[in-house]
Amino acid sequence: MSSIMPEALVPQINAHFNGKFEVELKYRLPDPDAFFRSLKAKEPEVMLENNLEHDCYFDLPSCVLNAEYKSLCIREMQPSGIMLWIVKGPEKDRCEAVNISDATKAKSMLHTLGYECVLEIKKRRSIYFLGEFHLTVDHLEGLGDFAELAIMTNDESLLAMYEVKLLQLAEDLGLSEAQREFLSYRELKQALNLTTP
Repeated sequence: MSSIMPEALVPQINAHFNGKFEVELKYRLPDPDAFFRSLKAKEPEVMLENNLEHDCYFDLPSCVLNAEYKSLCIREMQPSGIMLWIVKGPEKDRCEAVNISDATKAKSMLHTLGYECVLEIKKRRSIYFLGEFHLTVDHLEGLGDFAELAIMTNDESLLAMYEVKLLQLAEDLGLSEAQREFLSYRELKQALNLTTP
């Protein structure tokens, strides 16, 4: 792990955010306080709380990445100072991220290659660990509050087993199938932009 990562977070990030595949379940939180009470009762390990994340999604003018079910995102997080280059797709569970030291330079390089920032998403995020799993609690303006339960792995054969475990964890935290959200934040934001004058 690069030394630019805040040193106190290195062991947690090494343990939880390595892998080519991610199993992730997303839930809407109509009552975020109730969910926090359930989560805190399990005494999670805290990675960070109330960070502001700014995601810029890039694509070529032809929208080739979107057409191929791929996404390219530069993420900046404050006050933690974490900056990430994130690529997802084309498979539903495919996700890779790498720590970068200069988001401004990375964006400039993408512009040089002809990419444009086609969508920006800002959210307030807290990240917790429960055993091998990581949980994010997010607030997105205009979209509401969400919890994401996830794990990353390099072993594609474990994906189905992890999904079963995450469904059980969600139930233990009081989350119901009726709260499941199957669209990504990007898809939700794009849909919101289409309906907002």
